[in-house]
Amino acid sequence: MRRRIAVLASGRGSNLQAVLDAIATGSLDAEIVGVFSDKPAAQALQRVSEPLRWSRDAKSYAAREDFDRELGDAVAACAPDWIVCAGYLRILGDAFVERFSGRLLNIHPSLLPKYRGLRTHARALEAGDEEHGVSVHFVIPALDAGAVIAQARVPVLPGDTTETLSARVLEREHPLLVAVLRLVVAGRLNERGTTVTLDGHTLFTPLHLDCAGRLAPSGHQ
Repeated sequence: MRRRIAVLASGRGSNLQAVLDAIATGSLDAEIVGVFSDKPAAQALQRVSEPLRWSRDAKSYAAREDFDRELGDAVAACAPDWIVCAGYLRILGDAFVERFSGRLLNIHPSLLPKYRGLRTHARALEAGDEEHGVSVHFVIPALDAGAVIAQARVPVLPGDTTETLSARVLEREHPLLVAVLRLVVAGRLNERGTTVTLDGHTLFTPLHLDCAGRLAPSGHQ
């Protein structure tokens, strides 16, 4: 049975497109059952047919909890097996996270636990890091603090700007997310407390994406 995936996005939806392309080519056995946004003008919404789109202006709600409740009800109505935050820039409230606990994923542009939150590329450059990257992790109520499943690393090059570094990280985001989703829809990945299990075994370090786009045990401790 094909696994059902709901996607939360706030922007252009390039990660969503990577997932759609993988489904279209048969390399990901899943279906997108809804795309949800806090920004009605988000380009991500245009990447799927109108019946799959849901959006509300989050700023029009008097309380964060009211928006999260309506979003949560809309997501639940499409009966997803997994919910993926792919460029979703609004912090999810505790009630929403707990409602979908264990099946809520996020892709974040840093090598977590470094640089939770925003401005990750600028912060990596300001710190003089030689390496940067992207992580896919389970979502918990604490910001970008859930168990990390997998990462892809990129070098920080002399003369890098936030724009050039961001573009190089984005090239790795797409295959990383798709590779993790392949494990997810195959039933091989699970969240167990504060850790990730792969085929029932605890991952003590995140998987890493190799040059061929495959996930392998990490050599980084």
